Amino acid sequence: MSRSQETLDLLLTRRSVKPFTMAAPGPDDAELDIILRAGARVPDHGKLAPWRFITFRGDTRRAFGEVLRRVYAKIEPRADADRLALEARRLLQAPVVVAVISRIVPSKKAPEWEQVLSAGASCQNMLIAATALGYASCWLTEWYAFDADIARALGLGENERVAGFIYIGSATGPKDERERPVLADIVTEWKAE
Repeated sequence: MSRSQETLDLLLTRRSVKPFTMAAPGPDDAELDIILRAGARVPDHGKLAPWRFITFRGDTRRAFGEVLRRVYAKIEPRADADRLALEARRLLQAPVVVAVISRIVPSKKAPEWEQVLSAGASCQNMLIAATALGYASCWLTEWYAFDADIARALGLGENERVAGFIYIGSATGPKDERERPVLADIVTEWKAE
């Protein structure tokens, strides 16, 4: 494989975009297929596919928002109407949302931690693919990624949990850059004693 400066530039400049700043259009069926295929093409020790995807588009975003509103009202009984409306609109912020579900598969080869990391790699690959297709994207895990009632609504099994919700749409403004770690602060070289 030859060197790809375009790929390096994408990796070095990719930036999450807050869902509330996204708008239509989002990926069409063919583009979403590319994003999902990229999500499935990650390191996967033992070929276990320790992840699966749930897509939300069109009216399913609104229907799931009603689930979010109802569950949030149950866990926060003092939530006001504005907060409940925010929960109902949460998935409407982006034209496409993909829930990445981490699933632990019994394996002697691949420990649970490797499988969880593979699901995280799947989320990252989707962000990169969406960016490469010209879309804005963001990986979120807010309260609804950890709630048992939401897990039931998503049909998660005992071996499954949400790795993240990937929001995908079009940016409505410039992407703000943020400060990144200084490599000297986070990189060390191991030396034999």
